[in-house]
This record gives sequence, C-alpha cells and structure tokens, in this order.
Amino acid sequence: MGLIGRMGMNTRNIRFRSNRVRDIASLFHEELDGMYGSGEVGVFLGMLFEAFLGWDKVRLLTSKEQTIDQSDLLRFHWALEDLKQSRPIQHIIGYTDFCGCRIAVSPDVLIPRPETEEMVEWIVGSGQWVVGSILDLCTGSGCIAIALKKAFPQTEVTAVDVSSKALEMARQNAKNNGAEVHFVEGDVLDGVNGFNGSYGLIVSNPPYVLDSERAQMQPNVLDYDPALALFVPDDAPLRFYKAIAAIAKEHLAADGLLVVEINEALADETAALFRACGFSPTIHDDFRGKHRWIAATFHTHIQ
Repeated sequence: MGLIGRMGMNTRNIRFRSNRVRDIASLFHEELDGMYGSGEVGVFLGMLFEAFLGWDKVRLLTSKEQTIDQSDLLRFHWALEDLKQSRPIQHIIGYTDFCGCRIAVSPDVLIPRPETEEMVEWIVGSGQWVVGSILDLCTGSGCIAIALKKAFPQTEVTAVDVSSKALEMARQNAKNNGAEVHFVEGDVLDGVNGFNGSYGLIVSNPPYVLDSERAQMQPNVLDYDPALALFVPDDAPLRFYKAIAAIAKEHLAADGLLVVEINEALADETAALFRACGFSPTIHDDFRGKHRWIAATFHTHIQ
C-alpha cells in the first residue's frame, strides 16, 4: 500500500517519542537491532533519510537535534513497520545503487546483490574481452546490461528475459540511466529468438537456487523476490547453464568471454558442464570467499 492510501488509516500506533532525528533513530534501533543488528539498522536509516529527505550521511550525523514534519515522520513510521515485516529496504525506497547506476526495483525483479555487482566490476576490469557487442541473459531489472553499457558506451548491448513485467522495469531503468539497451522477451530455456550474430561477451545471472534450499533463505528474500528469478528444481539444477552454454556455442565470438553467476555449492558441477560443452571455465570467488561466478572461453583460446 502506498503512502497516500496509508495516510487515511489509523496511525495511533506511531510510537516515535518526537519528530526529532535523534528520537527517530533511537526507535529504529530499539525495534530492529535484535532482528537485523545495529550496523544494518544504521545503514537502513542512512538510506531512508537520503530517499525521503535527500540527506547525505554527513547531514544525518550532524542533524540529530533537527526535527522533521509530520508527513515525513509518517513515512518513517511505515518504513519501520515494513522493516519489521522483513520487507526489503530497497522495496521501501524503490531503488538500489548498482555499479554507479540507480536501479529501480519491485517484487517483479530480483534485487541486485553485492556479489553480482562484484562480478560486473570484474568484467569491467577485464574489459579487453569485450569485443563488438554484449548479450545479457536473464536480465531481470537490467542492472548488469545497464552497468556494462555505461562502462562500454560504444558497445551494443542486448538483454533478454522471459518476464514482460521485468522487462518493463528494465527498460525504465535503462532510460533513467541514459543507457541504450536492446531488450528482448524470450525464454533462455527455449534457446531465445530475436538476436543473432556473435557477441564478445555473454553474461548471465540465471536462477540457480535449489528448491530444497528455500528453507535456508531469509524472509526478506523468500517473501519478496520473484521465485521465477531464483529457483530451479533439485532434479535439474543446471538446466539454465546447459541452455546458456548452447546459446554461447552459437553466438559467442571466437575470442569472446562467457561469464555466469553460480550456486557456490554447484561450482564444480557447473564448470564441468561448460568444459564438456567445449569451454575452458575458471571459477572465481566473491568477497566472502565463496565460489560465485565462472568465466569461460572456448577451448581454442589460451587464457
């Protein structure tokens, strides 16, 4: 429910002691530290003050005694209530920052993760591989395609997703970030139509979480991220990678690079699949030391 609709509701349960910044922050910590930890709550507060009031971190730190008006206080109230229900902070403010781009998010798309951002930064740092054009499979919010287009503005970027709602958001994100990306609606599992030729880089963050891993996931992911973008059946955990390998064999340039985000528990199996399909894969770890993406070239190319 949006703020306007909520303003007509009974708001007597607002518990802020005052509309002073110090008291707002204090209540957030009292209510949420046990759930998220003090550091994470501090991050939430910074994001909310930036989104709602346009304050940066310095102003927030130096304005503890300042007061805000009642309409803004109400927004903080509903944000607090939403966080208590495990609603992602990115859904509350409506966006996340990814590789210097502001990416709008909703329950129709997967919220971009730091691990994916790290993978994209690695690609940008390996920019000598990017020749001619880029293909992003399972694009979701469009974050990968947009970030790569911003990094390589002279490169043609095509992005594919099966969800029309995700593509609608991805197109808006591309427009908002001034990135010209060609979006195609199609199912990677069916091979996808609508693009041809060869690509210097093919990249993907496909669904890779096993159905059996649902029980290990936090409510802010399980209840709010689209299942379509997350889960694969236990009896076919690598089906997207098999389809991506087939597409790459047909469309990756001879000296091109294939990069895919992976399930850390299936890193060896995923690498073996690409190796069997004629690629030379290398597993890369993320900042947590977990196997997170594979970069692969054709066997004929020496890494």
